[in-house]
Amino acid sequence: MDKFSYIANAHVTYIDELYASYKSDPESIDPSWKEFFDGFDFALANYGQDENGSDSTKSSAETSPKNGSLATPGTIMDMEQLPKEIKVRALIHAHRSRAHLRSKTNPVRERRDRKALIDPKDFGLGQEDMNTEFQAGKEIGIGTAKLSVIVESLKTIYEGPMGFEYLYIRDPEMLDWFKTKVEKEALAFNPSEEDKKRILFKLNQAVVFENFLHTKYLGQKRFSLEGGESTIPFLDAVINTAAKNGVEEVMIGMAHRGRLNVLANVMGKTYEQIFSEFEGTAKPDLTMGDGDVKYHMGYSSDIVTHGNFKVHLKLAPNPSHLEAVNPVVEGFIRAKIDHAHKHDATKALPIIIHGDAAVAGQGIVYEVTQMAGLKGYNTGGTIHFVINNQVGFTTDFDDARTSIYCTDVAKIIDAPVIHVNGDNAEAVVFAAKLAAEFRQKFSKDIFVDMVCYRRHGHNESDEPKFTQPELYNIISKHPNPREIYVKKLTERGNFDAKIAAQMDEEFRQLLQDRLNMVKEKPLPYQATKFEKEWANLRRSKPEDFESSPETSVSIESINKVAEALTFIPKGFKPIKQIEAQMKQRKEMFFESKELNWASAELLAYGSLLLDGKTVRLTGQDVQRGTFSHRHAVIHDANTNQPFNSLLELKDRKGQFHIYNSLLSEYAVLGFEYGYAMANPNALTIWEGQFGDFANGAQTMIDQFISSGESKWQKMNGLVMLLPHGYEGQGPEHSNARPERFLQLSAEYNMVVANITEPSNFFHLLRRQLTWEFRKPCIVMSPKSLLRHPKVVSPLSEFTSGKFREVLPDTVVNPKEVKRVVLCTGKVFYDLEEAREKEKVKNVAIVRIEQLHPLPKNQILEVLKSYKGAEVVWVQEEPENMGYWNYLLRLLYKEIPMTLIARKPSASPATGYNKVHVEEQKNIVSQALKL
Repeated sequence: MDKFSYIANAHVTYIDELYASYKSDPESIDPSWKEFFDGFDFALANYGQDENGSDSTKSSAETSPKNGSLATPGTIMDMEQLPKEIKVRALIHAHRSRAHLRSKTNPVRERRDRKALIDPKDFGLGQEDMNTEFQAGKEIGIGTAKLSVIVESLKTIYEGPMGFEYLYIRDPEMLDWFKTKVEKEALAFNPSEEDKKRILFKLNQAVVFENFLHTKYLGQKRFSLEGGESTIPFLDAVINTAAKNGVEEVMIGMAHRGRLNVLANVMGKTYEQIFSEFEGTAKPDLTMGDGDVKYHMGYSSDIVTHGNFKVHLKLAPNPSHLEAVNPVVEGFIRAKIDHAHKHDATKALPIIIHGDAAVAGQGIVYEVTQMAGLKGYNTGGTIHFVINNQVGFTTDFDDARTSIYCTDVAKIIDAPVIHVNGDNAEAVVFAAKLAAEFRQKFSKDIFVDMVCYRRHGHNESDEPKFTQPELYNIISKHPNPREIYVKKLTERGNFDAKIAAQMDEEFRQLLQDRLNMVKEKPLPYQATKFEKEWANLRRSKPEDFESSPETSVSIESINKVAEALTFIPKGFKPIKQIEAQMKQRKEMFFESKELNWASAELLAYGSLLLDGKTVRLTGQDVQRGTFSHRHAVIHDANTNQPFNSLLELKDRKGQFHIYNSLLSEYAVLGFEYGYAMANPNALTIWEGQFGDFANGAQTMIDQFISSGESKWQKMNGLVMLLPHGYEGQGPEHSNARPERFLQLSAEYNMVVANITEPSNFFHLLRRQLTWEFRKPCIVMSPKSLLRHPKVVSPLSEFTSGKFREVLPDTVVNPKEVKRVVLCTGKVFYDLEEAREKEKVKNVAIVRIEQLHPLPKNQILEVLKSYKGAEVVWVQEEPENMGYWNYLLRLLYKEIPMTLIARKPSASPATGYNKVHVEEQKNIVSQALKL
């Protein structure tokens, strides 16, 4: 034999070691190798001698290497010495492992030779063996069979319009189930006549809809699905199969391509509504916000599936930032699982539709994939569907990724991948059904990579031949998937071509009738309706922000929460530092009756739980808190067992979730935004380890948090806690960039606050769910103030009162004041300490606790007490950062102010501690005129 297969050429020592491990403990090795060695031992037991009668089980030590062979004769890797029964098993194993490299999944290009090495000759099998029967046929479910039949079956299963990657799955049950589905059902798959009509019907809708829009609105951007129309029967089959298996709710996240088609032919958005948007006759109500382009908008509907199951469908709104919607979908579905479906993940299904260039190129995909199995983020498995049109904008796949497949990220979580030819609608539907069944059975992610093409450029006015002339010459002559399917059906005698033509004509006429209706009588504007969970809420009004609502709690509630927060279960041994903190917590609640930051925060959560609200807090190390202040979850010193105090709260009606997140900002913040979007009765919080960690999640802040209500009419009550303050920790851990959030603040879109008192933080958190509307809330959260001896609040401030947007000076006599210092955050305590030490009597310090919406009237009211006094704004941040430019823009007409701050700087803070200390002293001295 001139050449050996990739198995024969593998590193012999490694395979021998694997075999030795198998003989020692079969369960200690990868299931796919265990399966191979099972077959090997079976064959040795039954066919222990080769054709020449020699013993093929001799060890490598008893034989010598054959010239020119990397395999050692007599080892399990010696193809020439192996019995042919084993060679056939190796051939089957190779197909399961590598035949996807040769599957005919590309409708418009020849696949590259990826060196699959799966031909019989690669395993020492020749033409003379084709009529020999082998028991190895049982491996693929066809029983003892001729080699020619086995080879043909393997080609049908593994080298046809679908390529399967699954042999890396390490769960034996999952691997066996998937393999059986692939090998038994792929061979036998033949849709019923009714299913074939359904596939054709959905393909017809997809193709005619796109064609109709293309002729009626030539040159208008719509991000056509043409070339990938099999997406519609895919989604139809997934939703039908999932519903049959218990799913009641589906949320889809997708980018632009094909979105209008999905809205019309999957979600049930009326053709009139879509045509009205193209005609420009749908007049928006601008009091509701600024709106967004039609291929960014979301939609929700209740449908009855083809199998007569009721399903609630939702398409998430999203911006142009590709893949940014993924964590939002996951968070939304997790909230529904936690509440509407009582923790049953089989009732709610996330489907994420990717582009091939985006799924390979965007880091958010990796972050979300790593979330899949984590207890804080698991959603019972996601179906990932890739519309693989082989071009990213103008970039060919050679320049878009290093990996062979765009879906290779799936392998990090053992998610199987089905590659399927988008021109083969029946194969696409088989993949859809398999994906839905797998997800429902194993609650794991699965990827379907539909290889197709894009008939037009990136959008309909783009010329694709500038960059891919050869490919687009092929595409221009290539029939669409419906034409291909009609031809297949008529050739097989399943269908009369006249029926297909009639179906086409009837649907085209229906679209024309709907368009005529819109042209004759434009649709009236339809305001976006609140979903049922949000039905009791309303839009905010400017007057809502003049004063905060009452958010106090009773002493009885405080005592219930205090008992839970100070309880240590019998036999639980905390470490000494925690023991001391628990003792201090007890003293604060029951003796001094003054609460520090952590106690006030936990009291806010506990009080909401008593009210029946959900509290969800995630971020890196949030259970103890980055600065070891929170300790919401403590651990036994001996067993490491966790104990979550608030879960033991007596009369708790709400759910409390607190999870240490994976080391991600972008995906985790997106997930929490989605969670808050789904549940208005949840206080959903993301805490950055340091405030500047939000830099990594800026897309979520810009595209969703600050603008989502204006663009998509989606309220959201997400809270972001961003530790901020100048304590000499250098440029990366000082500044949460408040100026960015303030620059994004307008039209009452979100709250931006920097709070200095525990009770005010308590009221701010409770206000989030007390308001009759929801707003995102960004808190420049403290670091050194978490343990500052003066940062405490008396219990009386929790049993009465509300959030105070402005905190006036209560120390100096207003008549003596020559200067009023306006400030926010931690710098107040530096100023207060120096003022007390230097006995300064003529400077008042007023804190602005809420920056946006700016409490202008309250500020002006406070300043009336200091007639004739000059006003200065003092901040720790450099002049070009922080709050100054925002305040100057909003207050310059009413309040002449000067600034005291660090000099303009390219870096958020100095890295030299001595310089930091000197700068801070100068700020305080200038502010107090020392």
